[in-house]
Amino acid sequence: MVTSVLVTGGIGYVGSHVAVELIEKGFDVHLVDNFSNSSVQQLDGIRQIISPSKSVSFYEANIGDTEKIQKILREQNIKAVIHCAGDKSVAESVLMPLKYYDNNVGSSISLFKAMESCGVSILIFSSSATVYGIPKGIAISEQAQTAPVNPYGKTKLTIENILNDLCRSGSKWKTMNLRYFNPAGAHVSGLIGDRFDNHPSNLFPIICQVLTGKRENLSVYGNNYDTADGTGERDYIHICDLAKAHVEALQFLLQSHNSPIPGALNLGIGKSVSVLEVIRAFEDSCNLQIPYKIETQRPGDIGKYFADPRAAQKNLSWTPQKSLKDMCRDTWRWAQNSASTTVDEN
Repeated sequence: MVTSVLVTGGIGYVGSHVAVELIEKGFDVHLVDNFSNSSVQQLDGIRQIISPSKSVSFYEANIGDTEKIQKILREQNIKAVIHCAGDKSVAESVLMPLKYYDNNVGSSISLFKAMESCGVSILIFSSSATVYGIPKGIAISEQAQTAPVNPYGKTKLTIENILNDLCRSGSKWKTMNLRYFNPAGAHVSGLIGDRFDNHPSNLFPIICQVLTGKRENLSVYGNNYDTADGTGERDYIHICDLAKAHVEALQFLLQSHNSPIPGALNLGIGKSVSVLEVIRAFEDSCNLQIPYKIETQRPGDIGKYFADPRAAQKNLSWTPQKSLKDMCRDTWRWAQNSASTTVDEN
């Protein structure tokens, strides 16, 4: 019997790639999104990527609309949810904390209520490494202290805690929190990828804005960290590897029965690369030049940290396969194919 899965934020950056992977693995996939951080181009891309013999349904809705979500869950006989919806800018969350608590936490609670009323109790949550706050070590495991320092990270940890409480409540809930480090790249087709049209804070979309003439240069914040070349180092994971981990996590929950379920798993490759290494990889793999300018360090920035992904590898039998150069090539292919590369100056 084919399992029906609902993906919230289903045409966003993560959700769209998760949707493609689910469809390729034979799941019956239904997407819900309100276009707050996505575009119809992503939906068109998903439909172009998947086999003509397969399909995906889409609902324009806010997950805070409990009645509408209940209707979708019942009509499509949904058995599991992968929750990728939510606002995701650290900087914006500092300026607009109420928006983040409302959209991320409040809407998630509405989603969970809708699921409970319809008897749907399996959920994968898109969490974030921001729940760790300022790491006390370099290789971050799931046992590290969770102490987020911004509203975005706090909303992620709050949702994790809600889900953990649901699982401890004696009900049938089975959930897993997947803590992303730094997703990058795009689908190899170049048909779906990350947005560049607003004010991105992530390195790869900003590089694409530079390469498409939307910015004059890339700002590199700090070159005197205790790292190999002095610039900050992060753990970047290809979005398609990340999507595959979601499918493995879902299959784990569907087959878990009475076996222990890890509450949270880190998704990263287990090593860090510097800003200058990313620039060189982009230039080498795409035959491009990236102008950059060294700026002073930003308050609160950390020199180096990366995931300890061994728990995910053990529990999900999952290992990232794609390289940094794959991330660069696929990102640039998406940027060239995408019309959404303008910077909104408002």
